[in-house]
Amino acid sequence: MKVNIKKLAVSAMLTAVAVSLSGFSIPIGASKCFPVQHLANVLAGVFLGPWYGVGMAFCTSFIRNLMGTGSLLAFPGSMVGAFLGGYLYQRFGRLTLAYIGEVFGTGILGGMLCYPVATLVMGKEAAIFAYVIPFLMSTMCGTVIAAFLIGVLYKSGAFQYMRRMLDLDVQTGKAMGR
Repeated sequence: MKVNIKKLAVSAMLTAVAVSLSGFSIPIGASKCFPVQHLANVLAGVFLGPWYGVGMAFCTSFIRNLMGTGSLLAFPGSMVGAFLGGYLYQRFGRLTLAYIGEVFGTGILGGMLCYPVATLVMGKEAAIFAYVIPFLMSTMCGTVIAAFLIGVLYKSGAFQYMRRMLDLDVQTGKAMGR
């Protein structure tokens, strides 16, 4: 995989925004719902692609854990959502699929993947679907905010400009040849 310095810089900026706003969380059950992470996941998936999205989600979760503002449950939820949203957008070029990918990836798949992390690593007793509802609530909130932001960017022309600056085809989400 070739490293794109522009994408790496944007990924670092999204990580910085997500970490700096990590104080904005909503405790629901045993998890901390963090809508800013899901906003960053959607933006990373759409503008950077699935692998940079996963890297951004991992770095954000890692730094938040080091700072004590996150939990180990942030890893599976955020990374799966960032990947699926980015992959679906890259593959089909439809924003709606990026939103659905983030919500399904984080809310359903990520929520279920938290079960082994919670029980085996954190020593908590939980049902396999215990984290699905809180994660769905968090990811839907962040994804709605992302959809609104992307809608504003699209109407202003900034969406297409940003895609071009990152060397991506606006229609397909694939790298443009030069």
